[in-house]
Amino acid sequence: MIIGPKFKIARRLGDRIFSKTQTSKFTISGTERKVMGKRGGGRRGGSEYGRQLLEKQKARFTYGVSEHQFRNYVLAARAKKGSNPAGELLTALESRLDNAVFRLGLVKSRLAARQAVAHGHILVNGRRTNVPSYTVKAGDKISVRVGSRTSGLFNDLAERLKEYTAPTWLVYDEAKWEGEIKARPELSAGESTINFSSILEFYSRV
Repeated sequence: MIIGPKFKIARRLGDRIFSKTQTSKFTISGTERKVMGKRGGGRRGGSEYGRQLLEKQKARFTYGVSEHQFRNYVLAARAKKGSNPAGELLTALESRLDNAVFRLGLVKSRLAARQAVAHGHILVNGRRTNVPSYTVKAGDKISVRVGSRTSGLFNDLAERLKEYTAPTWLVYDEAKWEGEIKARPELSAGESTINFSSILEFYSRV
């Protein structure tokens, strides 16, 4: 998925959706918030459709998926009977291999994670897997290929991990360069600003 200027997109969507924008240097001015509200993109003002579209775009750019891919995730989440579609959508996105690599703290961003997977640096249960959208499940082990550990993608990994805590559904063994999916992906309170229920409402209109 090709992504344009990250600061510009993040300001338009009104959220720090990229790793690059999650710093004190990135701010959204009051004027920009007012403009987004008038366009229907802000959390205040605008139409309900506009707010739902905003949530959809935030999710798409956060996880780095195309419109076609995202729609398929939504359709699959809604098709599961007896489940919470919003929860299923969240789980599907969080269960992407590139997301799991990022969540383990192996790389600095989801974009870097997608690159690491696509270039064959990542193993799943000992096998090289180069499909970023590959779905991981509980019990799967994700590791960095021995021959790839000197890649620039993993520079200063040991230092970065000292200041990073992986989500509770993941565990990482630094000595083995290996992480494991321990449970169904979930987000802790306040971890995400995306309203997945609103996204499902958006797709019920189209």
